Amino acid sequence: MDFSKLISSDIQNYINQNLNSDLNKLLLKKSPFSDVTIQEIVQQVKGKKIAEKKFPFLLKEGIIFPPNLNLEQASSQSTAKYKAQNLKGKSFLDLTCGFGIDAYFLSKNFDEVTLIEQNPELISIVENNWKVLNRKAHFINENLEVFLESLREPHTDNSTKFDVVYLDPARRDQQNKKKFLLEDLSPNLLEIEEKLHSIGDKIIVKLSPLIDISYLISELKNITEIQIIAVKNEVKELLLTIENNPLTDSQQPTTIKCINLESDEPGFSFNFNDEKLAKSEFSGSLNFLYIPNNSILKAGAFNIISEQFGLKKLHPNTHFYTSENKIENFPGRVLEIEKTEAKDLKKGEKYNIISKNYPLKPEEIKKKYKLNDGGNHYLIFTQSVDGKEILKSL
Repeated sequence: MDFSKLISSDIQNYINQNLNSDLNKLLLKKSPFSDVTIQEIVQQVKGKKIAEKKFPFLLKEGIIFPPNLNLEQASSQSTAKYKAQNLKGKSFLDLTCGFGIDAYFLSKNFDEVTLIEQNPELISIVENNWKVLNRKAHFINENLEVFLESLREPHTDNSTKFDVVYLDPARRDQQNKKKFLLEDLSPNLLEIEEKLHSIGDKIIVKLSPLIDISYLISELKNITEIQIIAVKNEVKELLLTIENNPLTDSQQPTTIKCINLESDEPGFSFNFNDEKLAKSEFSGSLNFLYIPNNSILKAGAFNIISEQFGLKKLHPNTHFYTSENKIENFPGRVLEIEKTEAKDLKKGEKYNIISKNYPLKPEEIKKKYKLNDGGNHYLIFTQSVDGKEILKSL
């Protein structure tokens, strides 16, 4: 792709004029430019539309957008900015640059930045965009395994060392099927683990939110921290911090941090081993109901959250919590509630319905009781140690 053509003022104006066009109809038209196809133009329109919500910092003249798959796989601006908050040093290496969103924010506190990407078109797009954004780096079009092999062995005069090494392994195979085991990712983290330790003081790894935390801790050495990052209560990724020569597991267990970005909720952190030792007390529903956000549920912090906030758990299999008096700064939703009976529900009433550890799903509940979606109140169908309960928010 010849970027110089795409970033010409005439083509950029045409792209901007078609931001709200029907793209299927636009694809049927002939390109008004002899040296750029209509497909290339439509891809730039798609990219700008995605950038409006996902990475608005790229809404500048001269920015080039890659194919949809690369846009989908890229981190959002909010998660990338969050990841960059506490990282700084002299040298930064991104082994899986992709579209460069994470790299752009993670690298801002480093003097030397090296980006590795095996897709030649993609690394060229990133290089073009970073020039527009006035950010410098070494751009290397190379397979990361080949790049790692090219580095000198450690403990020699010419050894290469980075303060932070970042990678986001590919999580799909050649048939585009999702993969979750470490050995099935590309690269295989278990195979390159020692090499990563030899070149980096701190290794940051982005992984799928579906991967099991206990499995990660058992398979990878020296994980000092796992961050579970959600945006508006949707868990987007796990972020591992792996450090050289940490204390032994018994002295420094892995810290789990739960974050829900773009919300007013505080973060929550705990030591992984402490959840195994924590115990919940149980109770039927009291005056207030607490629903942990999804980053905490992903972390499996079912007992430690109860213990730390002094809350009662409704049931061993119901991850809802309750108290007589309102507890502030809870990382999730807090509702003042009262118990109600099925016979008191009126046809056509509007509720936001929640079902947890209850035989019926929300759609089945609406149908059975002839309720409608919406309104300002929640109706919670659940189970406590006292049995099935229907709770109404006040």
